[in-house]
Amino acid sequence: METAGPGRPRDPQVDRAVLQATVELLVETGYQKTTIQAIARRAQVSAPAIYRRWATREMIIEDAIFGLQEGDQVPLPPPTDDLRADLLAWTRTFLDRTAHPAARSAIPGLLSAYHHHAGVHERLVQRAEVPTRAALVERVLAAVPNPDAQAEATAAVVFDMLVASTMIRGVSLGYDGADEWCEHIADALHALIGTLGR
Repeated sequence: METAGPGRPRDPQVDRAVLQATVELLVETGYQKTTIQAIARRAQVSAPAIYRRWATREMIIEDAIFGLQEGDQVPLPPPTDDLRADLLAWTRTFLDRTAHPAARSAIPGLLSAYHHHAGVHERLVQRAEVPTRAALVERVLAAVPNPDAQAEATAAVVFDMLVASTMIRGVSLGYDGADEWCEHIADALHALIGTLGR
């Protein structure tokens, strides 16, 4: 068990129950009604037990839909020798994060919270976006014959394009036509990367 406070062991079963309850409530009742009180009732734990683990509702929801917990690494597609196949794997991975019914319910609410409360998204940025961006940029540059500063900047834009397109597609359409759409996105990004280093 992980220590949550002085003399108080942290039970991983409580963590799992809270995250599962959060996912269920997001799907069943939506973002606004997925309150800490509602999560506590569904998980059959106390609200103080939740607050010992998460400071805000946004943190719980981020962990529930993005699979983030202390010490965990965001699973990323392993690199291969086929850039186009890797881009397709990344596209599918990103879409999976936003097309799930719980994510489709949560993301608009999280974006609103990020807009109205400065700094609330920094935890997600540091734990998920920063390492994920670095990994994709590294993979893109590995496929560029003569990478330079412009190639690195473009690789970062590839990440931004992938995040934006998969988020909009996932939230608006879910998995409808996902396979064909992912193929098109992978082709477009592959063509863009192919112009680098020449």
